[in-house]
Amino acid sequence: MDGIHDLGGMVGFGAIDPEGDEPTFHAPWEATAFRINVAAIALLRAYNTDEYRHAIERMEPVHYLQARYYERVLTGATSLLVEKGVLDHADLERRAGGRFPLALPVHANADEGRSEPAAPRFAVGDGVIVRRDHKPGHTRAPRYVRGQPGVVVHVAPAFWYPDASAHGLPGRREPTYHVEFEATALWGDAAEPDAPVVVDLWESYLEPRS
Repeated sequence: MDGIHDLGGMVGFGAIDPEGDEPTFHAPWEATAFRINVAAIALLRAYNTDEYRHAIERMEPVHYLQARYYERVLTGATSLLVEKGVLDHADLERRAGGRFPLALPVHANADEGRSEPAAPRFAVGDGVIVRRDHKPGHTRAPRYVRGQPGVVVHVAPAFWYPDASAHGLPGRREPTYHVEFEATALWGDAAEPDAPVVVDLWESYLEPRS
C-alpha cells in the first residue's frame, strides 16, 4: 500500500548519519522486543513475516516516523498478538501505565482469489513494465518503480506471494525476478548516470513491455 513506510528515493529527510560501532541493541527492552517477535513467528506461529511487515506499515504515520527501529518491531508484534487474541490491549496499557498505540486496522486486499502461476512468464532479457497498482493492502512493489520499464536480468526461484500471505490468505508461490532499471529513468537527470537499479519483484507485479 502507499503508506508512510514506502520512502525509497524520497528526499528532504536530511542526511544519513551512520553510528560508528553501532551495537545490535541500544537498550535491554530492544532485545526483548526482538525476542517477542521471533517467538511469535517461529514458536507460537501466531502470524507470518508478511503479516508482521504489514502491521508495521499500518502504524499511524506520525508514530511511524518518530519511532526507532525496535519500537516499530514491538508495535508490529503486539498489534498482531492483540488482533490474534493472544494479548489484550487494555492489559498492555495497564502494564505500560498509559497509552500503548497499535497499528491501524487491516485493509482488504485485491489479490484474493488469484491462482498460482504454473511456470515463469518472463525470461532473462525480456522487457517488462511494473503494474501501476495502488492497492490498499500489503505489497512489495516499491512505489518508485510502479509504471516504470525495466529488463529481467535473472529469474529467481518461486517464493511465497506476500500480497496474499500478509492478509492470511491461502499461501501460493510465484516466480520472482530481478528487474533492472536505469536510475535516470526513475529519478531524472539528477540521478547518477549509467547507474542500474535492480529490484526483486513477483510476477503479479509485472506486465510485458511491447
